[in-house]
Amino acid sequence: MLMWPNKSDTQDKVEGPNCDMFEASVQSHFGNHRRNTSSFGNPKLSNPLFFHHLLIPTSTLIFQVKTFTIMAGVAPEGSQYDAHRYDARMTELLGTDGQDFFTSYDEVHDSFDAMGLQENLLRGIYAYGFEKPSAIQQRGIVPFCKGLDVIQQAQSGTGKTATFCSGILQQLDYSLVECQALVLAPTRELAQQIEKVMRALGDYLGVKVHACVGGTSVREDQRILSSGVHVVVGTPGRVFDMLRRQSLRPDHIRMFVLDEADEMLSRGFKDQIYDIFQLLPPKIQVGVFSATMPPEALEITRKFMNKPVRILVKRDELTLEGIKQFFVNVDKEEWKLETLCDLYETLAITQSVIFVNTRRKVDWLTDKMRSRDHTVSATHGDMDQNTRDIIMREFRSGSSRVLITTDLLARGIDVQQVSLVINFDLPTQPENYLHRIGRSGRFGRKGVAINFVTRDDERMLYDIQKFYNVVIEELPANVADLI
Repeated sequence: MLMWPNKSDTQDKVEGPNCDMFEASVQSHFGNHRRNTSSFGNPKLSNPLFFHHLLIPTSTLIFQVKTFTIMAGVAPEGSQYDAHRYDARMTELLGTDGQDFFTSYDEVHDSFDAMGLQENLLRGIYAYGFEKPSAIQQRGIVPFCKGLDVIQQAQSGTGKTATFCSGILQQLDYSLVECQALVLAPTRELAQQIEKVMRALGDYLGVKVHACVGGTSVREDQRILSSGVHVVVGTPGRVFDMLRRQSLRPDHIRMFVLDEADEMLSRGFKDQIYDIFQLLPPKIQVGVFSATMPPEALEITRKFMNKPVRILVKRDELTLEGIKQFFVNVDKEEWKLETLCDLYETLAITQSVIFVNTRRKVDWLTDKMRSRDHTVSATHGDMDQNTRDIIMREFRSGSSRVLITTDLLARGIDVQQVSLVINFDLPTQPENYLHRIGRSGRFGRKGVAINFVTRDDERMLYDIQKFYNVVIEELPANVADLI
């Protein structure tokens, strides 16, 4: 039987995550540089400052919850979530003027065979293991294949990546070995995951795809690009560097995709996306894909999309179906470690991911767990790319069973057998909760999420429940039976 520590009134404070994702050389030379949009002949961007001033102020609220009372001032004001403000902004953006911006598209295709896809693309889809399209695939693949701009939202693990990969693969001219599609992702791991999916789905089409990400050889990127590729997937820093060096030629690019757009547009990637977009041809298809679509992301897409098809779900329709969610009251920060050690035997039954909020804390927790003879792996953005690749390869193969990581890498973890996620630290924003626990229960599988909650976290736990319209219950003693 698991025993949890008693409540206390104190908690150590943890600094927010370091979000510097780009190579220092690119930042130092190009981070603040802007070009005149008109010089590139791109009419879609008329205001180079449109990416700024998008923060929404929050307010302090007092809430009463079934299991505990939230007191005013518990959480730092900057981390509080205002549901009313969020909904008001979404209503404003999707109001009368917003509806004029979008194109209606209501077709639903309940099988891949009904989508009019190339035979060799269908072979790749079925060989990858898909049998029936997910909800987002039923509605999203065909409009992208028709060349329409699209904004698509669906939770993690529902097949967003395969949706835009299929749309790209259907439209490529395989006789032209030039880059025709560019996909941007917020992390190296996610970019490499997209590359693998694109290559697998396009296996029978002979697609040539390459991931341009930081931490790898620039010279090798240049060599591969010069030999010819159909699709480039990458992180904004390295992609912009390849465009600047003219190693990546934009002349034939006619499809541009932002994956995990909320992350891209909220973590300081806005300027790099702008720099890249203004270098692309004026007539280009744009796809925006994300698990959440906050007002900032939706607002910004209006600056460079043309009558997009909107496939969105409302905030109260975001579901975490199939994932059992629990919380553990630990209150005192140092008691989290004891609680995690109590749970370790349960963790090792299956593959588990443990999330903390800083890179420093990844190292600290890894050292503490190993000092107690618990076997864990760890990965974060300060590690070199080769080390991270080895760790992720071991985790995917199952030789490593418990992985400690940060939010920044959450979206690059696509391991089908993960069935348990532990939030050692709660995320700082409700939107990130889905990205974390969506690592478990992927593609309809069952999963469990356990949240360690101190007194200072109670506000965020309430916000998460309100945001996703869920009830998170206290962890029962028979947790091993749930996995």
